Amino acid sequence: RRHGIEPEVGVYGMDTALRAEIPGVGDVDAAVRGSGESAGTIAILAEYDALPGIGHGCGHNVIAVSGLGAFLALADALATGPEAFSGRVLYYGTPAEESDAGKELMARAGAFERVDAAIMVHPYFMDVADQAWLGRRECRVTYQGVSAHASSHPFMGRNALDAANLAYQGLGLLRQQIPGSDRIHAIIDHGGDAPNLIPATASLHINIRSKHAPTLRALSRRVEEVLRGAALMAGVSAEVTWDSSPMTMPVRTNRPLLKRWVSAQRSVGRHPYPPGTVSDTLAASTDFGNVSLRVPGIHPLIQIAPEGTGMHTVEFAHCADTPAAVDAALDAAFGLASVALDFLVDDELADAVRADFEASGGAVDVEGYFSNM
Repeated sequence: RRHGIEPEVGVYGMDTALRAEIPGVGDVDAAVRGSGESAGTIAILAEYDALPGIGHGCGHNVIAVSGLGAFLALADALATGPEAFSGRVLYYGTPAEESDAGKELMARAGAFERVDAAIMVHPYFMDVADQAWLGRRECRVTYQGVSAHASSHPFMGRNALDAANLAYQGLGLLRQQIPGSDRIHAIIDHGGDAPNLIPATASLHINIRSKHAPTLRALSRRVEEVLRGAALMAGVSAEVTWDSSPMTMPVRTNRPLLKRWVSAQRSVGRHPYPPGTVSDTLAASTDFGNVSLRVPGIHPLIQIAPEGTGMHTVEFAHCADTPAAVDAALDAAFGLASVALDFLVDDELADAVRADFEASGGAVDVEGYFSNM
């Protein structure tokens, strides 16, 4: 508002989501940029949620102001020279990345239906052009058996806790048979009410992660088979439910956009490590993956902390409020603005971006991806 741009707050079904727009000259009605078909639309995304008891241990404050800086720089360029670029730049405030996959909720409400590319940056303990971001799903299973006196007639019961134990052990054994970048982590969150009763109900809460959308689907199948197999062994029933909050998908990085990011960072004295440098074992998850399977996108990382500083820690939260974080935010804003401007003025780049996206699999029906698992 201080810069004369009025944002829309409470958009796409989320009270704390926001949208702002700066239109350049030219046609932006066509949904696909490239080959002169449209002037194009690019979205710059901002996260701003924090972590309970820690604060900005994932540096989302840096993400928010980096995107805002890029957006305002492009607005200033357009105000200075109305012919600076064609097309449209959107600034999206995307809440609830840490908890509820807010970008997926926004996407389902239409946020990316007329967007040709989406870009953002994430703080880290080194400059990295790209690294693995795993897709993540949540699963809950409730076993229903038959209660009985645990001493006088246990044979009359069907032990739901036995099924939960078998499932937990089965998931542990499954880890040997999955790729190193996959993850399974689970808890038994209910195991009965008293030791002298055969537990009639027991339940597990499970997260799974994988580097690629097809392997995430395959891992989902195998996990469900383990859960249902445990029920068969214990003679109980199993109710399996997936994704009470939307899943997050693996990030698909657009290589032509990423090259422009690296070039911009080198011009300010940063030299991001290339893809493949950082081990997949360090991978986490982000709801930007859901966006990157709908439209071309990038999610590079920029250093705000000493090497080895873990995210989601008090130490990283401290680093998100330092001069180094301010410097990173400025460099990131420059990088995002440069990528956005290149995309809007360079038709050859726009064609390459679209071609790379299609060659990588094109748009995915994210919401329905697991419906026929």
